[in-house]
Amino acid sequence: MSNQEIKVPNIGDFENVEVIEVLVSEGQSISKNDPLITIESDKSSVEIPASYEGLVKSINIKVGDKVSEGDLILILENTSKIKENVKEKPQTEKEFKKIKVIKPEIEQILKNNNSVTDILPASPKVRKFARELGVDINQVEGSEKGGRVIEDDVKRYVLSKPKNNNETEQNKQDKIKNEFKHSDFGETEIKDIPRVKKLASNYLVNSWNTIPHVTNHDEVDVTEMENFRSSLTDIYTGEKIKITPLAFIIKALVASLKKFPSFNSSIDDIDNGKMTLKKYYHIGIAVDTPNGLMVPKIRNANNKKISLLGRELKEVSELCRNLKIDKKELFGGSMTITSLGGIGGSFFTPIINFPEVAILGVGKSQKKQVFIDRKFQTRIMLPISLSYDHRIIDGAEAARFNNDLKENLGSNFAYKLAI
Repeated sequence: MSNQEIKVPNIGDFENVEVIEVLVSEGQSISKNDPLITIESDKSSVEIPASYEGLVKSINIKVGDKVSEGDLILILENTSKIKENVKEKPQTEKEFKKIKVIKPEIEQILKNNNSVTDILPASPKVRKFARELGVDINQVEGSEKGGRVIEDDVKRYVLSKPKNNNETEQNKQDKIKNEFKHSDFGETEIKDIPRVKKLASNYLVNSWNTIPHVTNHDEVDVTEMENFRSSLTDIYTGEKIKITPLAFIIKALVASLKKFPSFNSSIDDIDNGKMTLKKYYHIGIAVDTPNGLMVPKIRNANNKKISLLGRELKEVSELCRNLKIDKKELFGGSMTITSLGGIGGSFFTPIINFPEVAILGVGKSQKKQVFIDRKFQTRIMLPISLSYDHRIIDGAEAARFNNDLKENLGSNFAYKLAI
């Protein structure tokens, strides 16, 4: 038996181009014109076919290598003598076993290789498309003649695969690597991510990947509430009582949760078709701290007066900022409120605090001209953004919830609340 070298042929303007795929393995039987490697330049991808048939004895290049015309790709072992007792070219171990007469050379190949990979027919463009999506094209079932894979086949394959939620963030980052370092462009500094933010990131990623988020935006007329809040005074000293608007929002939210119990629920396992309805009202409050965002719970908010809620908000915020909050107080909530009112901004899309099913985002209130009773009036309008889990809450229910919350924060609700 003689050996035959297969080299990179004349590939036109291609020179020193990267090998992006090696389509054969040592010990594999190939025919003339079978694809061996795929090379890629800035302009296109090209498959290099075999110019001879035989068994792959050794491969001289690997993915990532740069090649030009005349570079050695692999060495083939001529198998003309082996084929005397073989009716057709074997491609896989399964096909080898169908052959009654197996020469010692082929038997050795089977021992050295658990299986020999078939090469799926697909254009370089489709192969590149699959690579960009992180898809092994050999796992894709082709719909065209001869099992040829097209882009639609790759898309169907991606959609059919369940999302692997166990994949670590590090694995995800390894798949996408920056071609340049940040320091290549100027001065940089490496700092540790605060521990609180590192812990929170896992929950945020899980929430974003597992919950189908939808956000409804609306504005609430809080003119009467704000007038009432600013008029509060101590009956003994006559001093002005300062209570954060957040205390009023908590009370209004609890009233809406009672009317719409699905917002006070959790899905622990959607597959079992059950949801947990909570009979308690523990409202989470997003607290901005130097170490990152923390979400302590105001327990049993339904049983507390506005003044007490205001005091508890100050207390838990201080505990969070000083990192003295009990870990358990960050769990077991009904629904969360995240407010940008003290900073600024209007509408945004808050991420649901898993395992809750909704979160209320509150912006900064502004005075606006609103057309009421056939004339424009100056009103204090509060922007709200309600994100909800679409598996449990539909759009109509979310709109009704928003309307109820607006009514609770409107003209009469504030006066009904005991201070």
